[in-house]
This record gives sequence, C-alpha cells and structure tokens, in this order.
Amino acid sequence: MKSNLPVIILRGIVLLPNNDLRLEFDNDSSKNIIDVAELFHDNTLLVVSQPTLDDVTPNDLPNIGVISKITHKLELPNGKVRIVIKGMVRARVFEYLNTNSQSEVLESITSEIPKSFISPIEEEALTKKLYKELENYTKVVPTASNSILSLLVNCNSLDESTDIVATNLSLRPDRLFDYLKEEDALVRSKMLLEDIYKEQDMFQIEKDIDGQVKKQLDDTQKEFILREKIKQIKTELGEDSIKETDADKLKERIDLLDCPSKIKDRLNSELKRYESASIMSPETNLIRNYIECLLSLPWNTSTIDNEDLVSARKILDESHYGLENVKTRIIEYLAVKKMTNNLKSPIICLVGPPGVGKTTLASSIAKAINRNFVKMSLGGVNDESEIKGHRRAYLGAAPGRIIECMKKAKSNNPLFLIDEIDKMTKDIKGDPASTLLDVLDPEQNKYFSDNYIEEEYDLSNVMFIATANYIERIPEELKDRLEIITLSGYTEYEKLDIAKKHLIPNILEEHGLKKDEINFNDSVILEVIRNYTKEAGVRELRRQLSTIVRKIVTKVVMGEIELNSIKTKKKDIEEYLGHKKYQFNEDINNNEPGIVNGLAYTSYGGDTLPIEVNFYKGKGELYLTGSLGDVMKESAHIALSYIKANYEIFGIDYNMLTNNDIHIHVPEGSIPKDGPSAGIALTSALISAFTNKKVDNYLAMTGEITLRGKVLPIGGLKEKSLGAYRSGIKTIIIPLENKSDLDEIPEEIRKSINYITVKDYKEVYNAIIK
Repeated sequence: MKSNLPVIILRGIVLLPNNDLRLEFDNDSSKNIIDVAELFHDNTLLVVSQPTLDDVTPNDLPNIGVISKITHKLELPNGKVRIVIKGMVRARVFEYLNTNSQSEVLESITSEIPKSFISPIEEEALTKKLYKELENYTKVVPTASNSILSLLVNCNSLDESTDIVATNLSLRPDRLFDYLKEEDALVRSKMLLEDIYKEQDMFQIEKDIDGQVKKQLDDTQKEFILREKIKQIKTELGEDSIKETDADKLKERIDLLDCPSKIKDRLNSELKRYESASIMSPETNLIRNYIECLLSLPWNTSTIDNEDLVSARKILDESHYGLENVKTRIIEYLAVKKMTNNLKSPIICLVGPPGVGKTTLASSIAKAINRNFVKMSLGGVNDESEIKGHRRAYLGAAPGRIIECMKKAKSNNPLFLIDEIDKMTKDIKGDPASTLLDVLDPEQNKYFSDNYIEEEYDLSNVMFIATANYIERIPEELKDRLEIITLSGYTEYEKLDIAKKHLIPNILEEHGLKKDEINFNDSVILEVIRNYTKEAGVRELRRQLSTIVRKIVTKVVMGEIELNSIKTKKKDIEEYLGHKKYQFNEDINNNEPGIVNGLAYTSYGGDTLPIEVNFYKGKGELYLTGSLGDVMKESAHIALSYIKANYEIFGIDYNMLTNNDIHIHVPEGSIPKDGPSAGIALTSALISAFTNKKVDNYLAMTGEITLRGKVLPIGGLKEKSLGAYRSGIKTIIIPLENKSDLDEIPEEIRKSINYITVKDYKEVYNAIIK
C-alpha cells in the first residue's frame, strides 16, 4: 500500500532497518520535516541515504529508503533539536514531491518492500553460522566489539540479524548502501560472511606487516647499539678519530658521485666493510683502495664534442700536413653525429711507418673534437692482467691499464690512443691481444669488465684510435674490429713543407729563438733530407735540424757570431752535421751479373733491397743468408724450381744448376727480412748470375712469383716507390694487379720513375735482358 511521507536526506550516512540513529538539527527546513512527521504522520518519515557527501538534486535521489519512526525528541536551549529515529522497514520510492519548492517540505510516495521468504531450517542455520563467525571475528580482531553478539542473542530473524550486523561491522557507506539496496536477506547474509572473512584477512596482513616493521626497528636498534659499543671500544684503543673522519668523507663523496645505482650500492656495501674492519687489519687498506678506485672513475661525466666541422678541420690542418684519409674520416664522424645526435665512436687503427705522425695526429684529433686525451702503449706487453687488471684476491692487485687511463681521462668519452698494438707478445701469462677483443668491439665494450673493479664499465662512448707499424702483425680477430687507415711515408717535398710549417718553428721556440732569427732556405732543408736522413717520417729530420740550431745557438752564446737573422747555407751543413750519411741520386755500384734491386717495406718505410747470387762447384745445394724469414726462403726455392723447369727459355745450361752450389745473400744481414714480394727479384738475380748478363742498376722490381711463373700482387707499393725514389731508381717492375695502386703515389714520383706492369715472369725477363 502506498503512503505519503516526509523525507530526510542523510549524506555520508546509511541507516538500515532495525537500527537506531541519533541526529541533531539546527536549520529551519529540517525542523519543519520533523514537525510535519510529528503532526501529520504519527512521527513516521522516510530516511533516504546518500553514500557520498556530494550535493545532488532531488531528481538524482535513490529510489529506495527506510521507513523510520521518531522515538525521542529533545529541544535544546541553544535552539537545536535532537532526535532518535529507528529504522523500521525498507521502502521503494515511486515519486518525490515538492522538489522545486524551497519553502515546502520534501515528501515522497512510498511503499513498503515485503520481506523475502526463507525456509525456517535455512534461516536458523544461517543465523547460527553468522553468530559463530562473528564470535570468531571478535576473538581474532581486537578492535571488534563484543556488544554485537549481545544484540543477536534474542534475534531469530535473519532479516533483522543481517541489518544489525552490517551496521556494526564498521563498513564504508557505499558498502552499507549495497546492503540497503539488497532486499533478499539470504543474499545479505552471504555478503556479511564475505565481509567478515575479508576483514579477518586484512587484519592478519596488517599484523604481519606490523611484525616485519617491528623486527626491522629492532634490528636497526640493535645495530645502532652495537655500533655505539664498537665506537666506544675503538675510542679506548685510539683507533676512531682518523678512520671515522675518513669514512665520513668517503660517505659524502659516495653521495655526490654521479654513477649507476648498482655502483652506488656496491660502494655503500664496501664502506660498511671498511667501517667494521680494524684499523690494524691489512684488509682495511685494500678496501680503502678499492673504494677510491670506484670513486675516481668518470661514470657519467662527459665532455661535449666540437660539432663545428670547419673549426675541427682547421685544427687538424694546422697540426699535420696531408693525411687526408684520416682527417676526412674524423670530419665524417662529426657530421653524422651532428645529424643523428647518437652515434658510437669509431675504432680506428692508423697503420704506417714510424715518424709519419700517428701519435701526434691522435692528440690533434682529440683537440679538434674537444675530447680529453689519454694514451696506453702496448709495446712489449705480454701479460693480459696489464690490460684487464688483477683480481682483488691477489696481493698487490690493481686495475688494468684501461681503467687507469679512464681515471686519468676524467671523462667517460675521451680519445683513447692504444699505441703499438702490433707489438704485443704472447706467452704463458696470457694473450693480451685477446683481452682487447671486447674493448675494441663496439657491440661489446659497453659491458667491459675489469678483474679488479668487478663491475661493468661502459666504454661505448670512448673514441679508440690504435696505431701499428705492421698490419700483418695484428691478429686477424682483432683486425676485424678495427677500421684500418694506412698512413704512407712522405716524399721529400712533403717533408720540406712539413719542416717549414711545423718542425722549424717548433725547434726555434724550444731553443728560445724567434721565427726570423734563424732562416733555413729550401736548398738547405732538401740537403738535410736527401743526404742526412733516410726514413718514411720526419723524426730524424727533426733531430738533424735541431742539431743545426743547437750548434748555431752555441756559437751565439760563445760570441763567435751575432744572432741577427742568421741564414744557414748549404756549404755550412757539413760543418754542422758532419759528412753525408746517404747518397742521393748518385751511381749505384751494383752493376754486375747476379745482382738485382728488390724493394722492401720495413717498419721505417720503403727501401731498396739488393739481392746477390753466386755459384760454385758443388751438388746443387741452395744456401740462403741475410736474416731471411721463412716466407722469403720459400720464395727463393720457388724461384730456383721455376728456373729449372724453364732453363731452355732463359738459355741456361741445366748442368750448371745441378753441378753447382748456389748462394743467395741479401746485404745488411743483421736486419730480418721476410715476405713473398721478392719472388721476381730472386728469380732475376739467379738468371742474371747463370747467364752472366747484367741487370740495370737503376731498375728495381717487386712481385710474388708462382711455380708456373705467374706474378702476383704485393702490398706497400707507395712506400716501396718512395724508398726507390730516395735511392735514385729510374724504373720499377710491378705486378699488373697493382696498377690501380699507382693513383696513390705522389705525382712527382710518377714523373721521375717509369713503371712497368707484368703478369707473367717472361715479361719481366724480356724487360731486364736486352
């Protein structure tokens, strides 16, 4: 049956049937609602609950409420009204009245919701179950009140029990509103059991957390007490002052260090070990050194690259003459890095003879791109621990050279020069070249691990530049990781330009002189280059020029001459430097049968290699002298076998080959010589000796020969041509496949030397035997 009742709206409070609620009002509209209920509805009204505190319009009110009765009313002296209302039964709201009126009381048309039917047996069982779970709940959860059990003692209705228990479980308003909306008492009882179980689980979790927190607090307190005791003990022993101060400073440095989180964790762990160790223990210094090593490394500190390509190129040109390939490669790297803003540094290997500027070029590159410069020399290194360090378990352990250089660099992206990479040796202590594989591999060096620091260090931002004299001596697996750039020797006119622009100004400055106080004309410099040096680079030239300047300075200091724009003359060179050491473009005294000029590529650049052959009565034995390597010895045997197989073509009596012992010698026997490129020169020297025909002493040749007489290509043609040019050679025979290498040879040499290309030894024979 529908009825018309005034409405009280509760915000943030939910009233369920069978429960009391105390309210206090001080505004007129609420007092009017109470008066209307008292005068016209026998103290009955409808309580509508809104779970949130948000303001809503009457049109948004819920369609369910609780028909309630005012059981007590008290008017207070301050004008407020205090009432107690009791929820009776759930009611469905069909319509709200007076929703648009501000003065009239909000009313509703409602109807009671009948109670759901439950069988007596099921109702009794659920009521007992609910009581039992509540009893257990009050025992487990200390905050739960036992008064809830007393409310259920005389209650046999499941409908009433669920409403009473729900109100006393301290549930959230939105959850209580779910209970209000649920008309079926059976469903409400299941909801209650779920909430009871959930509350018990939450309490157990909170209990476990509280236990863990308490244990941590206890451990912290225990650690604090123990540390204080240790501190007092150390104070009595006189050990605390220095070490405690040092530990505090280390802690401050660790906090300020910019590094990966795992490194900071490692440092804090080591610092605890350091603090707990006795000052008299040997381990104390080991831990202290390890912490200092980690603190000294530039983990995240880097410099900003100079991306001004014009400026970078200008710096490179000012410091070094020529070397276009290297300069171009560096400019390309900067250009691509500027375009992408994310590029791994290249790993370059500069290969060339001594004195051509490999090391100084690396320093200039660092200056050009605004990076710090560090150098590590590997000449003679035979212990891999030198590179990757020793494990801390060993006495006297220390980081390897890589980490030590990174400490000196003060940044994680320096230019790192690895000098003399071809001069490492291998023995029982390990293979240093293998330890460099992960250092010089762009895909692996991000995870470089030194044996001493035991943590990964990122080397991917480092620009590595390696140098070598012999590319053949670099292990293949290491060479595969390098970008090889070959630096050739200089021509005499390139040396002249280097001397005028770089060497002489630097020498004068080193000796305390101004640029115009001693003048060297071109003829004097060329005289020194041609007759006092024989090298691919300019080191010896610098030494000779320095000698001249020193002698002039000595004369000035002794008062023999005045320092006023002194001009050195060609005739004075012998006075300063002594007799000529080398002959330039003079007659080569080897115009005899059995002597042929080969060409060699040594660590000092190219050079002529005269090969001498002699024979005498014997049994056809072959003797080889002159510190020849295995490959060159094999070339000599191949040459002799080829001649024996083709003796008729060359007009040689075969009996001479079998009834005579043959001796092949290469002068300057103390210098090791090896390689296959002397093949055609050995063959020509043998033919010249057995045919008694001379080979032009201004002709040189280079090329590998096969048993069938094929001439194979060789390397280092530019360096060999430079050496031949210095020796006055006019004609060079080269393999046909090396014809493309002529483009790399300076134009002044190509104009002075005639190149003959051959692909078969018969062509060589026709060129040398007239």
